[in-house]
Amino acid sequence: MKNLKSVPPAVGLGMATRRLVLAARDVVFAKGIVEALDGVAAVFAEGGGDLVLASPLDREAELDELVRDLARELGGVIVDDEPALTTAP
Repeated sequence: MKNLKSVPPAVGLGMATRRLVLAARDVVFAKGIVEALDGVAAVFAEGGGDLVLASPLDREAELDELVRDLARELGGVIVDDEPALTTAP
């Protein structure tokens, strides 16, 4: 089997992104929470527990609140190593 490389999240202009690192065992639970909040964000798994959450700019405040809550409840870490994609179209 070939080594598979991670594909960057499919986000672009007009989207805000946040990176959250959780224990791998918590990823399915976190994705379920995000999906239950219809339209707030999409989740992209970078590998293991490394997630990128993306949201339209008009829901950026909700995205920030969601990421903070997930980090607090699941013992995750919010990583701020890349600028958010917040350029309006």
